[in-house]
Amino acid sequence: MSVQLPGLLEDLELVRKDFPILGRTLADGHPLVYLDSANTSQKPQVVIDTMVDHLERHNANVSRAVHQLGGESTEAFEAARDKVAAFIHAPSRDEVVFTKNATEALNLLANTMAWPGELQVGPGDEVLITEMEHHSNIVPWQLLTERTGATLRWFGLTDDGRLDLSNIDELVNERTKVVSLVWVSNMLGTVNPVREIADRAHQVGASVIVDASQAVPQMPVDVVASGADFLVFTGHKVVGPTGIGVLWGRRDLLGKLPPFHGGGEMIRTVTMERSTYADIPARFEAGTPPIVEAVGLGAAVDYLGHLGMADVRAHEEAITGYLLEGLATVGGLSIMGPTTVSDRGGAVAFELDEVHPHDVAQLLDSRGIAVRAGHHCAKPAHRRFGVQSSVRVSTYLYTTPEEIDALVEGLEYTKKYFRVD
Repeated sequence: MSVQLPGLLEDLELVRKDFPILGRTLADGHPLVYLDSANTSQKPQVVIDTMVDHLERHNANVSRAVHQLGGESTEAFEAARDKVAAFIHAPSRDEVVFTKNATEALNLLANTMAWPGELQVGPGDEVLITEMEHHSNIVPWQLLTERTGATLRWFGLTDDGRLDLSNIDELVNERTKVVSLVWVSNMLGTVNPVREIADRAHQVGASVIVDASQAVPQMPVDVVASGADFLVFTGHKVVGPTGIGVLWGRRDLLGKLPPFHGGGEMIRTVTMERSTYADIPARFEAGTPPIVEAVGLGAAVDYLGHLGMADVRAHEEAITGYLLEGLATVGGLSIMGPTTVSDRGGAVAFELDEVHPHDVAQLLDSRGIAVRAGHHCAKPAHRRFGVQSSVRVSTYLYTTPEEIDALVEGLEYTKKYFRVD
C-alpha cells in the first residue's frame, strides 16, 4: 500500500486476501472497488468454507432427529448461538434468538408488544423512535400504534445530522412505553448516545430497543453496557450470510413476551384445545431455523473476534477520516451527517450538484466502483434534509486508501462527464 494511515488494520492486504470477491475484475478490466458494505458486507473464505462443509458433511434438521447427522447439525447450530452470545457479551446464551434478519426481529418485538402481557402497548401509551431510523424501525411501530391506539413520537435531527435531544425530557415521559432507536445511522453515519437515552427511558419505566445493524459490524458491542433491553442486528453486515439475524433481549423481558410465530419446536405440548409454549429462545424460533446460515454467522463472528473489534473500529475511523478528507476536495459535493470520525460510522451520504445520485452511481460503476444510490430505506431522514435521494459510500475493514483515491477520481470524472463546474 502506498498510503499509510494510523489506525488501519495491520497486514491489510492479507486481510483482503481472506475475501475472494475483492480480487474480482469487472467489465472493461476494472478491478472491483467495493464501497457498499453498509448495504451488505463481503464474506471471508472461512465463512464460505464453513457453510459448504456443513452442507457437505453435517446437513440435517436440528433438535428433531436422534441420528448422528442430526446431532452434529444441532451441535453446530447451538455452538453458533454460543459464539454470538460471547461476541455481544450477552449474560446468557438463552438470550440470543435467531431470526431471518433484523427486520424480522423488530417486527417480532412490535407485534408481541401488541398482545396482552406486562409489555403490552395500548391506548394512552407512547412509542418513541427517531427521524433517522431505517424503515424497518419505523413501519413496525407505525403498525403497532395504529392497531393499539398508542401514539408514535420521534426525536428530530439537527442540521449536522445528530439527534436533537433538546426536548428529551418532554419526549421521554410517564406515558412512554417503548423507545426504539438506531445505534449507528445507515444513512448519516451518526453514532447515537444510546446509553444516555436508555438511562433516561428507564427512569420512566420504558423498554429500550436498539437497532445495532450498523454498530455490531464496526465497533465493540456489550449489550448490557449499552443500556438496551433488546438489541437486534443482521448477519449479512457482519461478514456473515444473508437470511440470519439476531434478537438479543434481557432474559426476564423475553420471558414476558408471547410467541410471535406458531409451529414446530416452539411448543411444550399441543392438543386440539390449546398449546403450551417452550422457554426462550425456542419460543421464538418456530419451524426449521436458518441452520447453515447460523453456522456461517458463528464463523463470521469468530473471524471478527480474531481481528479484534477495537482494531476494526480504529480502522473504520481511519479510513472514514480519509474518505471525508477526499470528498471535501470535490467541488459541489455536500455531505449529510457528521464530518467528525469519532462519532460516526463508515457510511457517508452525499449529493453532487446538478447530477442525480443514480447517474453518479452508474458512472462510478463503469469504473468498477460500487456505491449505493437512492433513499437507503431512510426516506424521513432524506426529507429532513430536503432531498429525495443521495449517493452513499460505505467503508469496512477491508477498505484501502487507494480505493478512496479511486472514488475521488471517479467523482471528478463524473463532474467532467456531466459538465459540472
